[in-house]
Amino acid sequence: MPTPETEPERAPGPGGGRFAVVDPATGEAFDEAPDMRPDDLDAVIGRAHRAWSGWRADPATRSTALRAAADAVEEAGDDLARLLTREQGKPLSESSAEVARTSARLRHFADLTPRTRTIDDGRPVHSEIRWRSLGPVAAIVPWNFPLQLAAAKFAPALAAGNTVVVKPSPYTPLATRMLGSLLAAVLPEDVLTVVTGREPLGARLASHPGIRHVTFTGSVSTGREVARAASASLARVTLELGGNDAALLLDDADVEKIADRLFWAAFRNCGQVCMAVKRLYVPTRLHADVVEALAQRAKTVAVGPGLDPVTQLGPLNNAAQLARVERLTRQALADGARAAAGGHRQDGPGYFFAPTVLADVPPDSPVVTGEQFGPVLPVLPYRSLDEAVDAANGTGFGLGGSVWGTDLDRAEAVAERLECGTAWVNHHAELSLAQPFAGVKDSGVGVAGGPWGLYGNLRPFVVHRPREA
Repeated sequence: MPTPETEPERAPGPGGGRFAVVDPATGEAFDEAPDMRPDDLDAVIGRAHRAWSGWRADPATRSTALRAAADAVEEAGDDLARLLTREQGKPLSESSAEVARTSARLRHFADLTPRTRTIDDGRPVHSEIRWRSLGPVAAIVPWNFPLQLAAAKFAPALAAGNTVVVKPSPYTPLATRMLGSLLAAVLPEDVLTVVTGREPLGARLASHPGIRHVTFTGSVSTGREVARAASASLARVTLELGGNDAALLLDDADVEKIADRLFWAAFRNCGQVCMAVKRLYVPTRLHADVVEALAQRAKTVAVGPGLDPVTQLGPLNNAAQLARVERLTRQALADGARAAAGGHRQDGPGYFFAPTVLADVPPDSPVVTGEQFGPVLPVLPYRSLDEAVDAANGTGFGLGGSVWGTDLDRAEAVAERLECGTAWVNHHAELSLAQPFAGVKDSGVGVAGGPWGLYGNLRPFVVHRPREA
């Protein structure tokens, strides 16, 4: 949850009941969203609790409703994508892909059901493990993938028989509100509710005694606050807390063959991806070639407003994030780094930062050790593979990582040494709806994705009975 100093300003009006939503391509407000008072959550969560009893009772009805929800998202895809680009900034093609993934996730979880398991341990009883839903779930969603990450939270929760209250970031509330309206038309009343507002709305939602599971994506510091808030009612928590993913090039890597994939693994969505490549470790003899290949792409990529069809890279989402990226880059340059491309804000309106490739970066620079979450990639040389693996594992993050080379068996053996939740070979940040997604260390608690995401929204219920004579 952003701090009040970095949140959108309230729009003028009596009671301050709405706040402005800014187009990051212009830096100007273009719409408003309701600013719910934290006390109003009591009524919302009360209705979600009452809706839970009917929703949890009929798995077949849930599956049918979730398929209808997927259809509704697909039918409104163009309008959702344009609104998403307007408030988030990403190119329209990427917004359309995000809408498609939102629909696909609903359809995927519509077909997943928990399995009853019989325990046979030699005792004269018949024991079954069945599964029960938890109750109202809070889904607190960031601004980088508002629809996709909302669906990653509410689709498994709904499929498991829970009801959900979704709170999007105040930077990107509009497309999520539209999504909520679409789904409200096909789901039973109060099964899914979208609430918008600035802090302390999110804090109150996380700590509300009527919430039984809090699922959050955001920063490590805010994730700790969410966990503390949820502990008051002993609610379950699932926290995806960002990453500082390292990519390691091996000495047999074909630089030109992989340069495009490497570039977009770092710069897609303007680098605002939790599992983007945020550090690149390269053998010393390949370092200059890699820097040049990535810098050439950074200098020629089409940067502009997301609604412009030629745009490949949009703006950063908000002024606070632009200031952070600029601060980290300036510090790296002051410490001796060299900008092979970019290194500065772009002229003109909006929150644009030139795609930046940094060489000669001190390994202890905050742009290396932290999470820049922007279009800035430090490229660091290494002399030995052990040195590179130690450096890749040497932060508090552990979301993802990747290894790039021609010998796939060797690359996989190196990937096995990475301390992260997912490791890729010769690609990065490619996920299946059927696989688990989780981080280690400061990158998170709990598991999302596939059946693991479904069971994360359920609790076991064991029934014993005597065996028949």
